[in-house]
Amino acid sequence: MKYINIPGTDLQSSIVGYGCMNIGGSWNSDHVTFEERSIAYNAINAAIDEGINLFDHADIYVRGKSESIFGDLLKQDPGLRDRIILLNKCGIRFAGHPDSKSPARYDFTFDHIMGSVEGSLKRLNTDHIDILLLHRPDPLAEPEEVAKAFEHLYKSGKVRYFGVSNHNVGQIELLKRFVDQPITINQVEISLLHRALIEEGTVFNLDRMGVAGVNGLLDYCRLNNILVQAWSPLAGGKLFVHGRGAPDALIQLIHELANKYKTSVEAIVLGWLTRHPAGIQPIVGTTNPDRLRASAMVSHVDLSRDDWYRLFLTARAEALP
Repeated sequence: MKYINIPGTDLQSSIVGYGCMNIGGSWNSDHVTFEERSIAYNAINAAIDEGINLFDHADIYVRGKSESIFGDLLKQDPGLRDRIILLNKCGIRFAGHPDSKSPARYDFTFDHIMGSVEGSLKRLNTDHIDILLLHRPDPLAEPEEVAKAFEHLYKSGKVRYFGVSNHNVGQIELLKRFVDQPITINQVEISLLHRALIEEGTVFNLDRMGVAGVNGLLDYCRLNNILVQAWSPLAGGKLFVHGRGAPDALIQLIHELANKYKTSVEAIVLGWLTRHPAGIQPIVGTTNPDRLRASAMVSHVDLSRDDWYRLFLTARAEALP
């Protein structure tokens, strides 16, 4: 497994991270079954066996059950905590909480950030989170409150580093004006089927609408020493099955390149991201150990420029300008 330094930190992370959103069973209040717990442990252990050491959580994932399952594993193997990087996200709140009339919303208030971290620490059976990300931008966010929360969490040792997720350039700049801690990560959706962050530079000045908020974001993160993490880098498996939204020619090319590089189709898809000079870090969320092992093979893939562009053009299904 290849490892990278997360900018602005002393953390050495595997080139690919494991996203824990899908461990813990269904998104309801039901207890985790023995089978669901086994699926989770098998996936986590497969990731560890492959050298993956960054584990991506959020307080909302499976309504806290994913953190609880992971915390149980840490309790069983206390030495594991020192060998991994725990990344957590906060800021999304469910409808119906704290009362039935409460809407689904985002919440970057001091009280919510602090309460979210305390809950995550308890469920994870740990005394600190390595990196805390603000999950999705809160339109009512007061950056002074965020700064206050970050300062409390940093000085107490409960959070070592901070970042954001799904934030645009302006939102990051506003936050940076108030917080003392560096913004180390921006986690956003990127894949061969969600190319806007990469594609915008090639379609600049054309008469077409882009995806909201992407303007200059990738270059901005590179200029400001912010690691770009990609969620859903495998596009939910759509890149491997015909009839689910990916061009047939793209699926065929992915398999062709997997044969050429003597690797997995997952490694080719992830390698398209890691080949980018921004050093994009994919966060893979499958619970299938075989797919995790196949994804970890990206550590040994270095696509040529021609093959990178072949994937890019085939995914676009049109010529460059």
